[in-house]
Amino acid sequence: MNQLGSPASWPPPPPQGHPQQSPPRQGFPQQAPPQQAFPQPGHPQPGPPQPGPSQQAPRRRRSRIWLVLLVVVSVLFGACLGVAGSWAYRTGWFEQGDPVSFGPEGGAMGTGDDGDAPAPKPGEPQSEAARKTQLPTGPKAEFTTQNSISDGTKIAVTTLAGKKSGFTGKVWVWAPKQYFDPRYAQSGFPVLIALPGGNGYPNNYWMGTDLKLQSSIAAWSKERKSLPFVVVMPVLNPDATHYYDGSDIPGQAKMGTWMTEDVPDFVRANFRTFKSRDGWAFMGSSSGAFVGLKSVLKHPEKFKAVIASGPDTVPDSPLWNGHEAERRANDPERLAAALSARPADPAKDVYLAFQTGSREAGAANTRKFAEKYGKGQVKTRINVIQNGSHNAKTYVQGMAEGSIQWISEHMQAPIPSP
Repeated sequence: MNQLGSPASWPPPPPQGHPQQSPPRQGFPQQAPPQQAFPQPGHPQPGPPQPGPSQQAPRRRRSRIWLVLLVVVSVLFGACLGVAGSWAYRTGWFEQGDPVSFGPEGGAMGTGDDGDAPAPKPGEPQSEAARKTQLPTGPKAEFTTQNSISDGTKIAVTTLAGKKSGFTGKVWVWAPKQYFDPRYAQSGFPVLIALPGGNGYPNNYWMGTDLKLQSSIAAWSKERKSLPFVVVMPVLNPDATHYYDGSDIPGQAKMGTWMTEDVPDFVRANFRTFKSRDGWAFMGSSSGAFVGLKSVLKHPEKFKAVIASGPDTVPDSPLWNGHEAERRANDPERLAAALSARPADPAKDVYLAFQTGSREAGAANTRKFAEKYGKGQVKTRINVIQNGSHNAKTYVQGMAEGSIQWISEHMQAPIPSP
């Protein structure tokens, strides 16, 4: 069909009842039609040509097309807003930066009635929970919301100025729902220090909700596959340039002291914890697994277990150059060899849960380490995650397959009030 204004539809036909004028003869000028002073009844008035039915149809079709497009765009826009709103609600995006407290003035669940266990009255016998629990020592840190979990708990963040290391960095924390349950108000909770791979600076990727570490622990604890850990996520290195191997390398930031002294002291200042090493463990991936593994092997009096996923097992930071003695003192293989040569002792044994993806290049090295040193005071377990790769999602999957249950069975669980 021809479009309005095309040669085939223009000019329009003359009004009915008037003969069509012949074209002017060559050589004579065309005369204008006489003008009527007043409108005559029954005769159309001069004006712009009106489109006929053949020209009106395309306009109507274009109007319908635009209407349909407008409706489709509106629906898609509404759907996008719904998805974005749902994501913002689930992750706590709207709440980012809001204050969070884990103390008696109002907890991360917003109940206002959770808090620290009251001290026993003089002469009153202590309960098991009171004997084993370390109440928060203070001073309390100022936390703000980073993310939210679907059960209402919050991942909070603060900045920690390490008194012993001299290093200042961010620390993220999460307390499970059980922490705010009145039945456990007098009990400590086990602590899991979660370390990322890579530089782990300026963020610790375990603080995000995409890997589902916290929501998984919440679900596993209900299924009795895991203890309800308080998860602590400090930065791994002081910058994004070098690896510090979680150690006090001479002349550098004291990241060993930060990780094994300042961070635990910070947790004890703000949360109900356990006095003994039975309530303290690490988990980490890649370079973070190295730090967790080395920390447990070097300080078995402080930490009892680690989930080491795709770990490095050799201190290889270039910052060790010129400091061979100190490097050897932070070598997991040397530390494991020393502990494995000692007779097993339940009060001193450490539990190393290794994880590796079946498609990882370092799987053979991890298996070799576990088999070589898994004796004496070193207890090992290795989980090869089928079709798994060297990434955090693979390692969370492996934790569900039994790694976190294994260390949980050897650690102190929260103690409910009688």
